[in-house]
Amino acid sequence: MLKGKRIVIGITGGIAAYKIAFLIRILKSKGAEVKCILTPASSDFITPLTVSTLSQNPAYINFWNKENGAWTNHVELGAWGDLMLIAPLTANTLAKIANGFCDNLLTATYLSAKCPVMVAPAMDLDMYDHFTTHENLKAIEKHGIKVIPAEDGFLASGLIGKGRMAEPETIAEEIERFFVNELSMKGQRVLITAGPTYEAIDPVRFIGNHSSGKMGFALAENCLERGAEVVLITGPTQCELNHQNLTRIDIRTAEEMLAAAQKHFPDCSGGIFAAAVSDYRPKEIADQKIKKSDDEMHIEMVKNPDVLQTIGKTKADHQWLVGFALETNDAIKHGAGKLKKKNLDLIVINTLEDEGAGFGHDTNKITLLDFNNKTTKFELSSKKVVANNILDYLLTLKK
Repeated sequence: MLKGKRIVIGITGGIAAYKIAFLIRILKSKGAEVKCILTPASSDFITPLTVSTLSQNPAYINFWNKENGAWTNHVELGAWGDLMLIAPLTANTLAKIANGFCDNLLTATYLSAKCPVMVAPAMDLDMYDHFTTHENLKAIEKHGIKVIPAEDGFLASGLIGKGRMAEPETIAEEIERFFVNELSMKGQRVLITAGPTYEAIDPVRFIGNHSSGKMGFALAENCLERGAEVVLITGPTQCELNHQNLTRIDIRTAEEMLAAAQKHFPDCSGGIFAAAVSDYRPKEIADQKIKKSDDEMHIEMVKNPDVLQTIGKTKADHQWLVGFALETNDAIKHGAGKLKKKNLDLIVINTLEDEGAGFGHDTNKITLLDFNNKTTKFELSSKKVVANNILDYLLTLKK
């Protein structure tokens, strides 16, 4: 899978640098070619000799070798790789690449890189949680850099928390996934809906649901990783996603979601409608906060437009459409009905009967039902893995 792939690893001065020896060995065992660039500080944690021996290439540290006067061409290094990985990424180097600073061979190579870039942050928990770190991570994500999130665990300071660099095996899996997915959706523009919708009762109250938006955002991220442009229409959510090929549209109500979808879907290759849209809304919205008085309160409700069904009626022959069905019983039966009624190519079915599936979880357990009436079941997995499974299936289906 990685045979012949050229990977440039930038190693910065964090204690997690010692793990890069294991990562190099994993990548080499999978057939990758590896070249490493070390910041001067990183050699306090891993020696150039170790890196050079394992990678079977010189370890690059400075712009020139003072002993023989040889020049290290950062432009050539930046052009050589199929992928550049900076790991560990310290807070210091993060700040540099987020703002275009260039004071060593690694940052110069980063600025010259012609290939995609991944980073694996590593720092103490307070540093990782600092608002400047958050802003810098958002900035590099917005420019298309893939961030492999830090993990929870024991830190060099003796504290326990988030900031530990992802394990070498995890980083290697992300690299493999990148090359599998690389540009598989390039040239496509995809509309994705995510999160809940809120229907106002009065200025402070609303009717909504427990959707977190995590599934829709995972799908958007996966599409972006595959080279697609994404229009993400999302209801209220705490989820964040930044990318240069992402257009995010924030809405609150079902009618607002429909209007945004109708505006953008005609220019898209297809759509994935993962949002949990409120079926009904109050007929009247009070101008002022409703005061608690009687023992009972009655709200007259009217039906909201069916966003997915409305879009399905407009779907052109060259477009594809994916819907979601969260059920509490007879999931396959209800899902099959929605597939046909809403003119879908594929429906993702999950049920609250399965532990770990549905709203709020970081995991999901799904069954895919396609227009050929074929069902494919998947085990409980992270929503990131589920998103990958859905898109893999979809792309195979549409060939």
